[in-house]
Amino acid sequence: MRFKPTLILLGIFILLFAALYFFEFRSQGEENADDMLISVASEDVQKIIFRNDGQSIQFQREGEEWLITDPIGAKADKYEVNRLADDFSNLRIERVVDEEPSDLEKYGIPQKQVELYFSGQEQSVKILIGMQNPLDSTFFAKKAEEKKVVLIPSSLKSLLEKKVFDFRQKDIFKFESDQAKSVKLKAKDIQWEAEKEDKDWFLRKPVNALAQKSKINDILYALSNLKATAFVSEEKQEEEIKNYGLDKPDYEVVIDFPVENRQVNFFIHKKDDKVHATSSISPKILQVEDSILSDLKKEPGDLRDKEVADFFTWEVKKLQINKGETSLILSKDGEGNWHFEEPALQGADEEKIQSFLRKLEALESEEFVDPPLDLAEFGLDVPQAEIKIWAGEEEETPEEITIQIGTEDKESKKVFVKNKRFEYVFKVDSTFLEEFPERAEDWRSSPETEKKEEKD
Repeated sequence: MRFKPTLILLGIFILLFAALYFFEFRSQGEENADDMLISVASEDVQKIIFRNDGQSIQFQREGEEWLITDPIGAKADKYEVNRLADDFSNLRIERVVDEEPSDLEKYGIPQKQVELYFSGQEQSVKILIGMQNPLDSTFFAKKAEEKKVVLIPSSLKSLLEKKVFDFRQKDIFKFESDQAKSVKLKAKDIQWEAEKEDKDWFLRKPVNALAQKSKINDILYALSNLKATAFVSEEKQEEEIKNYGLDKPDYEVVIDFPVENRQVNFFIHKKDDKVHATSSISPKILQVEDSILSDLKKEPGDLRDKEVADFFTWEVKKLQINKGETSLILSKDGEGNWHFEEPALQGADEEKIQSFLRKLEALESEEFVDPPLDLAEFGLDVPQAEIKIWAGEEEETPEEITIQIGTEDKESKKVFVKNKRFEYVFKVDSTFLEEFPERAEDWRSSPETEKKEEKD
């Protein structure tokens, strides 16, 4: 067999194919760059009229927002209307089908219509849209003032099928959740109140205790982002409020915004497997997803922060331990190395210190003991040990955290502890006590480590 000529011919074929592909791709790109049905900045679109299967929807730009002005008056979903403006103000022609069509009906034109009004232009631009091309799912279309019929991208399909509801803003109860300063929830079997202090949330009723920020914030976020799956009333009437059970709702939530001097009330009720909601900041009644109920039905105990102390090990700058006759103070230098302050010992064992701090950081309550209480009952009138931690980010003044250790039940391996910041007592796993040094020398680094440090 003569392989060499065959290989040469194959190489020539590949080169020719590559050249053909390159020039075809380049020419197609150049053609597509110019072959636009419309090419105008979408920011210049001020008004849109979208006709879809006999229904007309009209949008009007208001600054950065969009309004639906017909067939109803409502706020529009900015993302969806911007998409409509973007896609049709920069509309690419896939292919010209017919330069001089004698019959538009065979292309299904017009089944839909998009009319754009641009700032600075007196005349609007109308795009008449027909049926889908069965070969590649593109759409037949033409500009109203032009004769030629073209194909426009198939990616427009989902947009062209949208109805009024799809273009409406659905989170109409939205508020700035980080501005909320208090929350009250009332339900048949659950009632609680929470108040924000600085960055922390505290339960005030039925108990005064630190709450998990994330859980309170989750509730606020869920309410602020409550989305309509249907609008059941545009202007709620007393009869409708009763009909949907919102006069005696399953859940009533009151949120205070002192800076804005306003209060927002939510009323949420489930009836016949449908959840309805209304708010004091809107005249509408919505049908919403029932997932909101899982956020609202949490008991006060589920909202409590179970951490004994809120800090990160790597942020701790100073540590003091007092237990019996053992007393030591350690601090971290600018390079992140631990040193003894008291007693004046050389070489602190950083691994032991970090391990101890990690155990404290992870310490969580298995049970709470709330006031009124007798500290002597838990061995906390005269604690068996006390730990002080100074922690904070580099630019912050370190926060002082004091943890007191009370009575230990060695059989159940539980111990009572108290964070001096709170009135209540934590019952926790006692295994962290094994990390305590019996004497200051226990936290000295090994001679080998000291020699290595001196050598370094």
